[in-house]
Amino acid sequence: MDSDGTRDARGTHANPVPRPAGPPDVPATPPRPARAPGMPPGPDGSGFLTWVRAPRPEAAPGVWRFGHRPRPDEEPEQIPARQLLSGAVIAFLCGWLIWSLLWNGYLGGWWVIPLDLFTPDSWRQSDDRVGNAFLWYGYYTLIALAIMFGVGRLGRWGEVWRRYGLPAWRRAAPVSERPPAPEEDPAQWNQLRAAGAADAADRLAAEARSGLMRDVDHARIDRAWQGVRSGRHSLATFTGAVLKDGSAACLHPSGDRDLPGRHALHDLVTGQVRLGTTADDARNPYSYRGTGLGLGPDLLGTSLLAVGPPGSGKTGGIVWPLAESLCLHALAGRAAVVVVGAAGAGLGAADAYDVVVRIGNPESVYDLDLYGGTTDPDEAAAVLAEALVGDLADPHPGGDSRRSTTVLAQLLGPFRAVHDRFPSVPELRQLLDGAPGPLGALRKALEDAGKESLLRELDARERQLGHPGDVGAVLADRVALLDRPAFAGFFDTSGQSRPFSLRALDHPVRVRIDLPARGHADASRILARLVLAQFTASVAVREDRSLFACLVLDDATGIVTPEAVRGIQRLRSGNAGAVLTLRTLDDVPRALRTPLLGAIGCRMALSGITPWDGQDFAEVWGKEWIEARDVTDRQIIAETPAGKALHMVRRVITGHAPTARAVTVRQVERERWSASELAHGVPPGHAVLSLTSVRGEHAPPLLVDLRG
Repeated sequence: MDSDGTRDARGTHANPVPRPAGPPDVPATPPRPARAPGMPPGPDGSGFLTWVRAPRPEAAPGVWRFGHRPRPDEEPEQIPARQLLSGAVIAFLCGWLIWSLLWNGYLGGWWVIPLDLFTPDSWRQSDDRVGNAFLWYGYYTLIALAIMFGVGRLGRWGEVWRRYGLPAWRRAAPVSERPPAPEEDPAQWNQLRAAGAADAADRLAAEARSGLMRDVDHARIDRAWQGVRSGRHSLATFTGAVLKDGSAACLHPSGDRDLPGRHALHDLVTGQVRLGTTADDARNPYSYRGTGLGLGPDLLGTSLLAVGPPGSGKTGGIVWPLAESLCLHALAGRAAVVVVGAAGAGLGAADAYDVVVRIGNPESVYDLDLYGGTTDPDEAAAVLAEALVGDLADPHPGGDSRRSTTVLAQLLGPFRAVHDRFPSVPELRQLLDGAPGPLGALRKALEDAGKESLLRELDARERQLGHPGDVGAVLADRVALLDRPAFAGFFDTSGQSRPFSLRALDHPVRVRIDLPARGHADASRILARLVLAQFTASVAVREDRSLFACLVLDDATGIVTPEAVRGIQRLRSGNAGAVLTLRTLDDVPRALRTPLLGAIGCRMALSGITPWDGQDFAEVWGKEWIEARDVTDRQIIAETPAGKALHMVRRVITGHAPTARAVTVRQVERERWSASELAHGVPPGHAVLSLTSVRGEHAPPLLVDLRG
């Protein structure tokens, strides 16, 4: 049984061979536990228990929730320390002066009149020295306290105490958190006990205390329990697996319980990966300043586009941490991930994936299914046409590749009816070129089989050959880019290889596809468009949409087409998303930039983008109302000789003419981030990121330090 309680459906899809997981290397997360949850647990399990019990309050989109302390929405008025302390001292001196004047009688005796009015004469004129002292000195103390209260309010002594007194020391001191109550302890698995699986809960709690459980185990078993609650799996099957295997129950088909190594901070309870820290900048909302930036499936479900020049940190700072997080989710049975990039791009070790397709590398164990695992000729033709000539379609709304789809369908249908498979790349190239031999053999086979409808399809294709405007020649030229000696052993349709199909996204699979960038740039773009088209087509027909599917495309240059934009728009409804990176928006046709930015919910502009790229981001992020302060210095004109002499002396001393300052405050509408600020005001290693969750929650553009 896999992580979501289902049996491993191996079928025709390639499945990895189980292999042991290497020792992971996980940095600790604040507040720092004794041991990170992804590392080999200690004998007492204290590190895991500290991690699972850490507070994770609800927060705005993008806030790293692990150990987060919420901040107010508005920045409180912060008085400068020098002004605060000097005001407190001056207030104290003023109070001392007032008391001294009262005590020494310089202000008269009026301040003792209330004592005369409200106390009997016998109290004030009695021979009891102790009583008189108590009465009079008590009254003096009351007056002194009233003076101290007044000057304390004026001098903000309360703020001085909160900032520099005992409350500040208590905030700075480490807080030792008490263990939660048993009914609120997540390590006790109370949801299992409430459902009648107390034995399974006791087994899991014991393994958590003994140090045998990891964060991936916790997430995987929780995912399997969700399957029980939804009715997809029985409670007896789940309980039996837990009692038999403990924290190793419901394993991923690969047998792995963790990745070979980790390079980012992950929290599998919230599903987030930490990418950096929101800068303490005035342009960021106060509630976000200084908080960690965490992304999870709730945000990736609206897709992410990152734009930045080479060397800005797209692969190492964004793509690989997200891919690593999704691989952990796959081990927990929550996600299926497909990572596409150039060979050697730094997308993780091969051991971190179940399937690694190295196109153009003879040592590759797996192949790529050119037709996406479908048996429908029309569907295969639509996906293949998008991959071959999708970038040549009219980028304006309504543009598509229907003519190319029709041409391919006219050949794929008859060929499959005869051979019970789709044509290989050389065979498809010959058919598109109109070679007499292959077309004649296909015609004869159809005639022998008596398939009249498919013969009409072939006749229509032959009539179009050589006519002006026939797209068959263009398709043949594009297929020729894949019919190269470097790809001779790939895209096999005879069943002799191990082709991977994106139909496997119904299972928590981890896939990496290496594209042959060197010497085959055009072929790499075709294959990237092919993977994107197959991905959008596959997630739309999945049976189990509770599994999050994500495509991570390291370089989307030449990939964005009209159909690709429409496919990305549909991913959100299928519990899927895509992560795309671009060096510049100039790699996208001008007419598709606005639709692309509108279809994607999370948009990131990294340091070093061009002003014209910044203009597109500035337009999509819009404007906001802000409070503008206009300061005007007006020169003061003296009317009298004494005033003129005083102004002359002041000008000699200061070097400036005497002026009077006027401040005007007004509400104005300005861009959240201007094109110039995005191009020149983003520090190296930083990015400006806006977020949208699948629930429709928004986060404004945030300046983020990706190195934090």
